[in-house]
Amino acid sequence: MINTSKLTKKFGDFTAVDKLGLDVAKGEVFGLLGPNGAGKTTTISMLITLVEPTSGTATVNGFDIVTQKSDVRKSIGIVFQEPSVDDLLTGRENLEMHAKLYCMPREIRKKRIREALELVELTERADSFVKTYSGGMRRRLELARGLLHRPKVMFLDEPTLGLDPQTREHIWMFIRKLNKEEKMTILLTTHYMEEADTLCDRIGVIDSGKIRVLGTPKELKRAIGGDTVVIRKKGFDRKKLRGLSFVKSIAQNGSETILGVQDAHSNLQKLLARIGPIDSVEVREASLTDVFLKYTGKKFRDEGEDGGEGGWGNRVMHQSNVRG
Repeated sequence: MINTSKLTKKFGDFTAVDKLGLDVAKGEVFGLLGPNGAGKTTTISMLITLVEPTSGTATVNGFDIVTQKSDVRKSIGIVFQEPSVDDLLTGRENLEMHAKLYCMPREIRKKRIREALELVELTERADSFVKTYSGGMRRRLELARGLLHRPKVMFLDEPTLGLDPQTREHIWMFIRKLNKEEKMTILLTTHYMEEADTLCDRIGVIDSGKIRVLGTPKELKRAIGGDTVVIRKKGFDRKKLRGLSFVKSIAQNGSETILGVQDAHSNLQKLLARIGPIDSVEVREASLTDVFLKYTGKKFRDEGEDGGEGGWGNRVMHQSNVRG
C-alpha cells in the first residue's frame, strides 16, 4: 500500500529524508519511531502530497505521489499533530463539511457520518460544539473525519501527543478497531514507546532521514541481545568492557550507560567487577526504549533542531517520554 524508493527531501543544504526505501503491506499498522527532526513528519508530508520530494519515487495505494496527487488524496485519511477540527462547529457539522469536500451524495453522507460517530463513540455528543469537547474527544472526532471517505491508508502523526494515559489507551483501542474492522493500512509516528509496542505490526527506527533498523517489536527487542543493564556512574569508561563477549550493545543516555547483556543474571557479577564502583545498577528485559537508544544513540531532541524538520508542530519531548 505504501512504497518508497530512494525517497529524498532536501531543504537547502540540509537533507531531511535521505534515500528512504520503505514497503508497507495492505492492512499493516506500521510505526515510524525516532527523535524529533529525524524525518518522520517530512516523510509523511511527502506521502500525503503536501511536500514534493527532491528526488526518488513513492506510491500510495498504487498512485504516484507526484504525478497522481488527486488519486493519492482520495486514498488517504489523515490525523495531524495539531488539532484541525473547527471549534465553532458541532462534531456532526465538522463531519458534514468534510464529507461535502469529498462530494459524497447526501444519503451516503448521512449513513457514513452516523457509522463514524458510532465507531468512535461520539453519537451522544455529535450535536455539541467542538469547543466543549475534551482533548480525547477531539482526537476521536479527527479519527472519525479521517475515515469518512473510506480511505485505504490512514496517516496518524503522533495521534495521542499531549493526552493523559487513560485517554491515550482509549485512542489506541479506536486505532486497533479501525485496523481490524475497516481493514485499513495505518502508518503512524509516535514518541511513545508503549504506543509503538502496543499498536504496530512493524516498526522502523528513523534518524537523520534514514531507516536505521526495521522489524516487529519482538524482533527489535530480541536483537538488542538479551537483558538490559542500566549503569549509573560518573565518568564511565567504555574501554573497561573490552573482551566481555556477553555485552552485546552499549548506548549512552545522559548519566546512564545502557548495556545489552546476554544472560545478565549470570554475568552481572563479572560485569560489575570489571567496571568498578558505581552509583547504581538496574537489570530489566530489553524494551523499545533500548532499541531507540541503540540505533539513534541519543535522547529525543527538539523538533527542527537540526534545521530541516518543522513539520506540523514544534515540540520539546522530555525525558519522561523517552522512558514511556
